[in-house]
Amino acid sequence: MADAQQAPGALGDVPPMPLGTYQFEIYGRGLGGETPLVPLEYDELEARARAELPPEAWAYTAGGAGEGRTIAANRAAFDRWSLVPRMLTDVTVRHWGTEVLGTRLNAPVLLGPVGVLSIVHPDAELAVARAAAATGAGMVLSTAASTSLEDVAAAAGDAPRWFQLYWPSDPELMASLVGRAEAAGYTAIVVTVDTRFMPWRPKDLTGAYLPFLLGEGLANYTSDPVFRSRLAAAPEDDPAAAVAQWAEVFPNPSLTWDDLPALRERTSLPILVKGVLHPDDARRAVAAGVDGVVVSNHGGRQVDGSVTALGQLPAVVDAVGPDVPVLLDSGVRTGSDVLNALALGARAVLVARPYVWGLALAGEAGVAQVVRGLLADFDLTAGMCGAAALADVGPPLVVPSGP
Repeated sequence: MADAQQAPGALGDVPPMPLGTYQFEIYGRGLGGETPLVPLEYDELEARARAELPPEAWAYTAGGAGEGRTIAANRAAFDRWSLVPRMLTDVTVRHWGTEVLGTRLNAPVLLGPVGVLSIVHPDAELAVARAAAATGAGMVLSTAASTSLEDVAAAAGDAPRWFQLYWPSDPELMASLVGRAEAAGYTAIVVTVDTRFMPWRPKDLTGAYLPFLLGEGLANYTSDPVFRSRLAAAPEDDPAAAVAQWAEVFPNPSLTWDDLPALRERTSLPILVKGVLHPDDARRAVAAGVDGVVVSNHGGRQVDGSVTALGQLPAVVDAVGPDVPVLLDSGVRTGSDVLNALALGARAVLVARPYVWGLALAGEAGVAQVVRGLLADFDLTAGMCGAAALADVGPPLVVPSGP
């Protein structure tokens, strides 16, 4: 790992408690008759969320492009690697703090950008921000949020946060969104480049449901002075016109690598490109002035039958070299998934659907439980494999799975 890794105790005189001690909080509550708020196993968590969410909200959030083959492939990609536990190393004190592009994280995990969270829970991104702050996880806020980036920043407090940019076709709107994020204390811009326009999503089409057309997920647009200046009436007075304006500026199929320097000129923040799957694209991103790369197929939501993010991760890491942080998004569900991705070269991972199901079932507390459980699982799995810090995690920790 190229990023600096603080030694245990460097954050204070007392070494941090291992994240895995969360299991004893759960066991302790069980002795008193109280069980976890939301299921701890992902399949059950997902099933419970499906049972409780409105069908259209479930379909939009859980669904993918086409027949959903890429969603399944992302999970299968993790099964193609096996961890190799190593014995008799001292893992009494485990410490996973790291720094990615100047952002300090208590573990190499961020909550990935998910838009339109108001269709899942009324507290939407505010609940996620508070849970991220409570657990020490980083948060990446979507442009398509149901809550303005300023309100989310206020809820997050001092917690680490990045802003994900859907680059609109209006250059002044792009500059305004980025400027607002920088002013609100977001410490990196994550440009998603795999969403040229809306893909073919049968589950949403079957219900004729696209939440944006109902005014959901537009808070960062309707609160933006440039966006509002394009309207004859305020969005509050003419919501339909605001939706039509969003539909005009959201798609940006003409965006190319040549446009990235314009973003570099607009902000001093680190820039990551999210949605890279080919090593050549990673090289082009770095040549255009990007500081980091997120290997992602958008959780299977854009191209049915796409290559998997985990499968492409090692080649992208090799392409950009050790000085450019590469993160992994798409398909992360468990602590062993996190460890696999780190061993294959990821500097950190983004997790999305698990915390969304926690949000759906129990709001802020549900998100916090999912995040703490994921971090505990990662910490315990890594310790069982003989690792006590990120410096111990690398390619020798994994091998291709056998037949």
